Amino acid sequence: MPEALILAEQMREALLGRVVESVTLRDCEKLQRIGFVNRNLDEFQWLTDRAVEDVVSRGNTVRVDLDEGVNLLIAPEYGGVVLFSEAGGAAERWHLCVGFEGGGVFTVRLTSMGLILAVRDGDLEKSYLYRRDFLVGMSPLDDAFTPDWFSETLSGFNRVLKQVLVGKDAVLVGLSNSAFQDIIFRAGLHPKRRAASLSAAEAERLFNAVNSVVEERLLLGGKDEFVDLRGRRGGYSPRMGPRMKGATCPICGSKIEELKHGGGTVYLCPGCQV
Repeated sequence: MPEALILAEQMREALLGRVVESVTLRDCEKLQRIGFVNRNLDEFQWLTDRAVEDVVSRGNTVRVDLDEGVNLLIAPEYGGVVLFSEAGGAAERWHLCVGFEGGGVFTVRLTSMGLILAVRDGDLEKSYLYRRDFLVGMSPLDDAFTPDWFSETLSGFNRVLKQVLVGKDAVLVGLSNSAFQDIIFRAGLHPKRRAASLSAAEAERLFNAVNSVVEERLLLGGKDEFVDLRGRRGGYSPRMGPRMKGATCPICGSKIEELKHGGGTVYLCPGCQV
């Protein structure tokens, strides 16, 4: 979610008011089969001659709002590169390339799961990612995300923390498995803890950990694996995750453990996370 917000703010600054001159797609056959790109690529021509009116994000999805009710949805979920060149030279590898009147080229490449979708206003709610990120759930950046709301919400779920914080049924939008591992490490909580079992103090630690991870990733320009609109890498390195495999905890010295959990792998400190 922090990286999507960074991209959206940079895109708004770079693209607002520009008129689309050309739209080209390539190497999209696999993405079409799995629904990550429009089945009918001709629908991307809806963008041609349209002006960018706004760029917004929520969760992991960026919405480019163009005039006459046309939208471009971008969600590089677990990997992707979104770039803009004022000089007009496109990146070497891309799935979508948008050229603008007067110069400037915008490209999007998905490297794993994600979405590149041309959608009219009336069909936005048909997109699962748009519904998930814009219409339901709470964002850690929402004003309504408060310690009281968080504690009360957690108390109503007798599910493990990952199910409550990450995925399609999560109460928060925009948190990945990577962010989850970092957050629960900071909060000193085991991933198999059930949300309803947390004490008031533990729920507050978890709330503060969510905020600190999000704020630091925004401040440092995103994760160090992330590349922003101008090709600059982020500066945030997670404190817990796959890179800690075989290492010792910087806080207590315990050996980091690897745990299969929630359909994936979680790394944790057995000494700090209980």
